[in-house]
Order: sequence, then structure tokens, then C-alpha cells
Amino acid sequence: MKISDIIENVLKELIDQTNGEAKFQRNELASRLNCVPSQINYVINSRFTNDHGYIVESHRGGGGSITIRRVRTDKASYIMHIVASMGNTISQQSAFAFIRNFLDYGAISEREAKIMHAAVSSSVLRQLQQPAQDALRASIIKNMLVSLV
Repeated sequence: MKISDIIENVLKELIDQTNGEAKFQRNELASRLNCVPSQINYVINSRFTNDHGYIVESHRGGGGSITIRRVRTDKASYIMHIVASMGNTISQQSAFAFIRNFLDYGAISEREAKIMHAAVSSSVLRQLQQPAQDALRASIIKNMLVSLV
């Protein structure tokens, strides 16, 4: 498991344990996980964004701290927000990350996630050249999500 995945899992566990809102000091967490603080920043900036359903606040002074809050909305609003913000193309890696986030959020079931993975994988879309693959992938995933609402 990569350090980024470990950091993400630790932060998600912390958020779950604290009813959707975790406050911590970046340097302290980095020390605990035996990594550099910039790795914590990278994970927060790439995996705990508004599009992934989180609000991040950085507090300065007194050692500084970071608060990550999971945004709670209903399933339909969450899905429609993602569909509206997705864009016209999406890479396989980004699509898989969205699917994992939908699953983590409870917006889709494990079975639906597997079906979505299969439908948008590069092995299925290999007959097309880039960027047509990414455009079709975005269309497929958007249509699948809208059908769930």
C-alpha cells in the first residue's frame, strides 16, 4: 500500500470516529505516519476536495491545525452535483476514483460500483482512440449516475 493510500485511510478513519469532522495537526500526523508534512498536504488536496464531499479548513497559529469535514447531503443531490461538475471527458483513473468515492459515501452499492468499473474500463473502450475514450467514459458514467437518481 502506498503512503498516500495509508494517509487517506487514516484520515477517513479519523473522520468516521469523530462523526464526520476531524481536527488534527499536520506535523503531528506526519510524525505518527513517518512521512513528511507535504505528503499530508498532497493527500488532502487531491482526495479530500469539495468534489469528493469534503470541506477542508486550515488554521494558523498555535501550531496550526487542519479540519476536514464530510459534507452530508442526500444521495440524489450528491450524485447530481458530481455529474454537473464532471466535465465532458474523464480518464479511467479519475473515473475509478469517483466510483470509489461514491461507494465510500454510500451513494452506490458494491454491485453498482463493480458494474460501473466494468463499463468504463479502458479494456472495454480500447477500440477508440484518445480523447474519444475519455469522452465516451464520461458520458457512460454520467448516464449511469443519472439513472440511479
